[in-house]
Amino acid sequence: MLKTLKNLMLGGLMLSACAAHAEIPADYKVVLLTENFPPFNMAVDDKNFARDDGIDGISTEVVREMFKRAGIQYNLSLRFPWDRLYRLTLDKPNYGLFSTTFTAERQPLFKWVGPLAKTGWVLLAAPGNNISVASLKDAAQYRIGAYKNDAVSQHLESQGLAPVNALRDQENIKKLLGGKIDLWATTDPVGRYLAKQEGVSGLNTVLRFNEAELYLALNKDTPDEVVERLQKALDEMRAEGYVDEMVNNYL
Repeated sequence: MLKTLKNLMLGGLMLSACAAHAEIPADYKVVLLTENFPPFNMAVDDKNFARDDGIDGISTEVVREMFKRAGIQYNLSLRFPWDRLYRLTLDKPNYGLFSTTFTAERQPLFKWVGPLAKTGWVLLAAPGNNISVASLKDAAQYRIGAYKNDAVSQHLESQGLAPVNALRDQENIKKLLGGKIDLWATTDPVGRYLAKQEGVSGLNTVLRFNEAELYLALNKDTPDEVVERLQKALDEMRAEGYVDEMVNNYL
């Protein structure tokens, strides 16, 4: 009787374990969204819409290889604006968004795979502008441009600042040079890359106020098995040096 009970308990535990790590359906597919956020993800033709092979960048290459190794199907599209992509991923099962900055405020909203890459948050001033600030509190006296619903903008708002948000981060370059904003809150090296594309160099780093990591954010209803497979694949890629190789290819 005791042996039978033990066998039943063992069988129950095995069934529970199998259920927890059940295989995903053969036709399962993740809808991956991204935006122009060079050099991490960007359209090959620099437009605001692209699909699959029309998208490249550091994170794009890493995510493609990650899904391939994990054996998970996906379709990938680059769209605009970020605010819409962010809300779609929040609301739609089996949607994913990259490159998404991981923050404590965002942590409970998604399931996460990463980090894909590391970045810094900076305040930039126009060439020749000698603004000097020691903290974000000091910077509050200036007009700060940011990218709507981007992690940098969200952080500024959480600190009591009121950034002038744009739908495209590139808009802030023209605003900065035209005197419509005093400082540009953006991600490094993204801001400098965007400025270079617009023929602008010599921007002054006024303040570096955060280090951040970029992740793949998945809708909360994404099966844990999917998250685990992707994270395992990414960890293997990083150990092999694949991730560092992609960074070196673009920077």
